[in-house]
Amino acid sequence: MLTEIICAGFGGQGVLVTGMILATAGMKQGKTITWYPSYGSEMRGGTANCNVKISDEEIASPYAKKLDVLLTLNEASIEKFERMVKSGGVLLVNSSMVKEGRLFRDDIRVIKVAASDIANELENPRGTNIAMLGALAKATGLFEADFLRETIDDYFGQRGKINPKNALCFDEGFESAQ
Repeated sequence: MLTEIICAGFGGQGVLVTGMILATAGMKQGKTITWYPSYGSEMRGGTANCNVKISDEEIASPYAKKLDVLLTLNEASIEKFERMVKSGGVLLVNSSMVKEGRLFRDDIRVIKVAASDIANELENPRGTNIAMLGALAKATGLFEADFLRETIDDYFGQRGKINPKNALCFDEGFESAQ
């Protein structure tokens, strides 16, 4: 089975890290993965994104075209990538950064999580992407919540950036996903 994901948002929101965590989780499960970043001139405020593919088989191209999951941290990312989500796919929306009343396609599942608000309330302003990963775990079943939370801790731990508040953001994002 092949799962195609794009993680997108403003540069500096942890979009590329989000994709790398998903890719790492896939590798830990023995899957074939690709992680393809796009940031160039978009860094530090512009739209950044990464393509992640997770498969049981060899992957021909790293570029995601028919998305199973689109994880967005801002409205500009929805505008840019929503059309790529296949019918029945999942669009994860950081509703803290999207205008109220925005219309979405009716042939996809839209999961709204106030991830930026969650991160700020938990005094972990850089945890918005972690809250969205919690929502992804609940909405997609791609990874068990405990496994993905542990992968996040390992990912940051290996970089000397242990932050217990990440688990709180993850859990709150998980609980907030409808």
